[in-house]
Amino acid sequence: MRNVLTLFSSVDDVLCHRARLVLAAKGVNYDMVPVDAQNPPEDLIDLNPYHSVPTLVERELVLYAASVVSEYLDERYPHPPLMPVDPLSRARLRLAMLRIEHDWVPQVQAIQMGNKAQAESGRKRLKELVTSAVPLFKASKFFLNAEMSLADCAVAPIVWRLQALDIPLPKDGAKAIEDYGNRIFRSPGFVRSLTPQERQLRALPD
Repeated sequence: MRNVLTLFSSVDDVLCHRARLVLAAKGVNYDMVPVDAQNPPEDLIDLNPYHSVPTLVERELVLYAASVVSEYLDERYPHPPLMPVDPLSRARLRLAMLRIEHDWVPQVQAIQMGNKAQAESGRKRLKELVTSAVPLFKASKFFLNAEMSLADCAVAPIVWRLQALDIPLPKDGAKAIEDYGNRIFRSPGFVRSLTPQERQLRALPD
């Protein structure tokens, strides 16, 4: 049992960054335990049958999977809310987050951890996905929503990494994506969510 809210997290991983961004947006204090995926600590092995990160521990409660951790934190710490009130908008954002997790995240992981062929395939596919999402970046101030939401906590860590992943922005949507990123990246919460390793991936906007 841990009396202090604890997050087991990789130091450079989009799913862990997603959980840390939710915590930062809520202004919640927590202890972070850095995890090397190839050599997970004994505590994590005991707590989580998948040995995966992010893993959140609060007293007897143990949660894993970025989506589960994010929604729990939004309900556990309701201010500021990171989901809209009406069911239709919430469903739309949940579907968007599912697509990000199932379609976008595997490409990031292929680029970061795959062999040369897997990385090149991942870059090609991620570029296609970003290009197809340009209308969504143009449609609202934040991703599919007028206010920052859990969907932004899923998308922004990937947008932050696009330069480091060598993904060029589509010409017709570069400004919309850059403007979106800068709105998020300038927030104190986003800055707090970054590990030292993630800060090295690109420069923060002025």
